[in-house]
Amino acid sequence: MTLSSSPAGRPDPDALLARVAAEEAKQARGRLKIFFGMAPGVGKTYAMLEAARKVAKEGVDVIVGYVEPHARPETQALVMGLDLLQRREITRGGSTLYEFDLEAALTRHPQLILVDELAHTNAEGSTHAKRWQDIEDLLAAGIDVYTTVNVQHLESLNDVVAQVTSIPVRETVPDHVFEQADEVELVDLAPDDLIERLREGKVYVPAQARRAIENFFRKGNLIALRELSLRKTADRVNAQALDYRSENAIQRIWPTSERLLVCVSPSPFSAKLVRGARRLAGSLQAPLTALHVVSIRSPRLSSEDRQRLDQNLRLAEELGAKVDTITADRFAEGVVAYAREHNVTKIVVGKPQGRSLRDWFRESAIDELIRISDDIDIYVIRGEGTSPAPPVRNPVSRPINHRAYALALTAVAVCTAVGWQLRTILAPTNLAMLYLATVVAVSLVGGRGPSIVATIVGVAVFDIVLVPPYWTFAVTDTEYLLTFLVMLTTGLVVSELNARIRSQNVLVRQRERHTAALYSLSRELANLPTADSVAEAARRRIREALDIDVWIAISDDGKTLKAPDLSPSPLPAQDEGVARWVLEHRRPAGRGTDTLPGNAATYFPLLVTEGIVGVLGVHSRQPEGPLLSEPMQLLQAFVGQVAGAIERCGLALQAEKIRLQMETERMRNALLSAVSHDLRTPLATITGATSLLAQSDPPLPPETQRDLARSVVDEAERLHRLVTNLLDLTRLESGAIQLSRELQPIEEVIETSLARTERHFPGRPVTTEIARNLPPVSIDAILIEQVLVNLLDNADKFSPPELPIVLRAFAEGDRLVVEVEDRGPGLPSGEEQRIFEKFYRVSPQAHRGSGIGLTICRGIVELHGGTIAARNRDAGTGAVFRFTIPFAKLPEPRYAAE
Repeated sequence: MTLSSSPAGRPDPDALLARVAAEEAKQARGRLKIFFGMAPGVGKTYAMLEAARKVAKEGVDVIVGYVEPHARPETQALVMGLDLLQRREITRGGSTLYEFDLEAALTRHPQLILVDELAHTNAEGSTHAKRWQDIEDLLAAGIDVYTTVNVQHLESLNDVVAQVTSIPVRETVPDHVFEQADEVELVDLAPDDLIERLREGKVYVPAQARRAIENFFRKGNLIALRELSLRKTADRVNAQALDYRSENAIQRIWPTSERLLVCVSPSPFSAKLVRGARRLAGSLQAPLTALHVVSIRSPRLSSEDRQRLDQNLRLAEELGAKVDTITADRFAEGVVAYAREHNVTKIVVGKPQGRSLRDWFRESAIDELIRISDDIDIYVIRGEGTSPAPPVRNPVSRPINHRAYALALTAVAVCTAVGWQLRTILAPTNLAMLYLATVVAVSLVGGRGPSIVATIVGVAVFDIVLVPPYWTFAVTDTEYLLTFLVMLTTGLVVSELNARIRSQNVLVRQRERHTAALYSLSRELANLPTADSVAEAARRRIREALDIDVWIAISDDGKTLKAPDLSPSPLPAQDEGVARWVLEHRRPAGRGTDTLPGNAATYFPLLVTEGIVGVLGVHSRQPEGPLLSEPMQLLQAFVGQVAGAIERCGLALQAEKIRLQMETERMRNALLSAVSHDLRTPLATITGATSLLAQSDPPLPPETQRDLARSVVDEAERLHRLVTNLLDLTRLESGAIQLSRELQPIEEVIETSLARTERHFPGRPVTTEIARNLPPVSIDAILIEQVLVNLLDNADKFSPPELPIVLRAFAEGDRLVVEVEDRGPGLPSGEEQRIFEKFYRVSPQAHRGSGIGLTICRGIVELHGGTIAARNRDAGTGAVFRFTIPFAKLPEPRYAAE
């Protein structure tokens, strides 16, 4: 059920804006062409390859991304001569699967790519679960795509195909992918010809072909599938025709196919009218639309009439009609404008039950509709069966605004008093303007009724008091009759126009509130990270907009409901079965529906592309009747937004899990790569040296034995440092390290660190520049020593042996600054922060190391409340690693009182 807010006969600005935005988006995307068929073997792939070869001859860069030849020689022959994209191999369970390589296709970026089998499910480990998602990425990258799909793979027809063939189809494509295609080419083949192809082995191997003919490819099944494919293609062509008419502002009807429209009102006869229109549409095999026109001239409907209107519209939906509601100044104009916009060929309206007094003086709505319909057929029918009681013409009993009527009479009296004072100065025809101004003022303040009273009373009083002879209705000058007529006509017209404006303002304000509610909800939901927060925001916004109680339950698996803790109250026990039914059947239930209508609440499924994500329940605070059509339309818009937001949160959570898995896999590979190399080298050295010492016969010279023993010790220490770093990294990430802070002079920590590193790289010159009188710092000396050792070790790896390493320590404000400067090649631009990441190495081939030493440095320094950074030297080559630690705040000295 939709609601059109554009006045009849006027272009919808929102639709125009949406069309412009869609055209701009299309220009940036690639074009999608689908070769569509009723079943395998009709020649979709063959037609796709033929079309690709034609455009390739025109100079278009064409590449075959993935094609299933099915061992058909004619298909394989068409592939020859076209560029082929290497397929991606995936090994699973000892078997090798070949899949379309999306990353390679995006890197190659041809003008046109061929990707067969749109509904294919990708193997585990692929970028996307479905091939149509791969194609979406290709289109987003601006690459044109040719693809193929069969009618049984469309999601909306999946159940129909299963019912016809008794064979469920597991792989489906969302209908929006098919509908958004730029071009669909139907590849058709007669069922007998397709069966003959099967028997000749041109589709499957002979044994498989025999089984296929006995099951899926029975002639009856093929006839039904062919009809479905033809109808689906015809529907698409029909939609294209409507778009073309809309884009080119074509008003005349194109009777290419029959389309029926039935006008629905609150009348009790409308139910019979809808059923009659449905029978007519069935006999013509035409789609049916049920339209309700909200006229700004009509009084507001009573609660009873609104409920009856809602029941009539719901009946039309149940009978398969599309339901729409528009607002128009005049009923006939609105209906005809809608019919021309949607290429409706026949309009069905109800036969009037007699003529009212008003119909004798002006054209009825039915007569006006027949007169302006032009090339549209009008059917005036009456439902069959026993006639219900005639509808009440105006059941709305509005309370009379006595204050407004008193104000109108008072205004006329004031106007008359002013006119009496001015009668000697102004002519009576000029005094009539005072009454017209009074009527305008009253219509703005009091509405239609008081302004009509002011008009009639004003004309009468003007005649009696201000037109000679005074105090009588008699008129000596017949020209005053024209003045009276103009005053009366002008006053009534002004009253009517102001009443219309007030009614339009009410509708505009209502739509503005609805639009504002939808906008505020969509804006708030767009920034919420979790499904529970989405449910809470939606519950609050819907309650404020519609004044109803809302309950939302989320389903993570589509089978069980999980009510968020933020709901106002738990789900009533008697409603749990209703909510579970909605979740299972994916249809609304409860109050105002055909399923469990006696329930106090109404429950809606939160449907998304991939299934259902929850259930939304509403409980109206008005005990009488179901939810009416106007709030129901807004509520359905809310339901769609909530479902989309919950789906987005689920997709974001899934994407985060995938990202974490990918990060974990990357870290695992990096760890294995780094540790395997760094473990293998010292272990190989130790094994080789000890083997020589143990197996040499005769024994090696003492000097050689000392060298081998020294190598064993050096590599064992290197292995020890690696294991220590890994353990320290694990402790840092798990938060297991507890600082043992003590006030320490930094000079002692530096001296100890230099002593530890001296035996690792003997002969390396290290220059220290330590400022005098540095205050002590509150640190864990052992951990800070580890930081200095790692920084010095890193500087030694990247500096030539003869060049010195500079170690500085100085104060900067309330912080201690320590810098380690080397004379190596420096840091690549943009890598100054990445070098502190785990397992990151600037030059992994040229230098040893696992890439975790600097990560440990950062963790220890940040644990002390400090910072660490790296930069290139200002002059010459080399890098400077700098970390800061806050000085300890010493207690102020206390002096004894004298």
